[in-house]
Amino acid sequence: MNAPMENLPQDIRALMVTVASGRVLVPNALVSEIITAAAPEPVPGAPAWIRGRVNWRGWRVPLFSLSILAGIADAESPLNAKVTVLKALGGNPRLPFMAMTCVGFPRLTTVASNELLPAGDAASSVERPGVLMDVLLREDRAMLPDLPAIQRLIEETMDLRAA
Repeated sequence: MNAPMENLPQDIRALMVTVASGRVLVPNALVSEIITAAAPEPVPGAPAWIRGRVNWRGWRVPLFSLSILAGIADAESPLNAKVTVLKALGGNPRLPFMAMTCVGFPRLTTVASNELLPAGDAASSVERPGVLMDVLLREDRAMLPDLPAIQRLIEETMDLRAA
């Protein structure tokens, strides 16, 4: 049974997360915690966008750089480095969380459906791995991450597929 449209939320709480060379807009409900970055445990043979694993609340969480994956930055800056721990959406017990590099603390914002607009036109948009689309929220340009796709890439790269 479908819920009537008038019962759907009109506003969504989200975080505007600064990353190397850009911003990412993520629903607040998917963010578990923002932590200070520490040197991650390396993952042998992993691509540059997988920064390693970080220890968080007893978990060894894969750390990724959306900026490097999407091709908008070649490296991450250690200045004011933080980590955004995200809930993974795939239901994989081997990957309940993943972490994204970020710069500083995110800004909490409310997103009304009429305020979120596609940035640019479809003809000029460039597909980038890990990015659903570029958006404008008021004056801020941001990327909407494709978290299920990123999770699949992490699972494949780190051999964390569900058993």
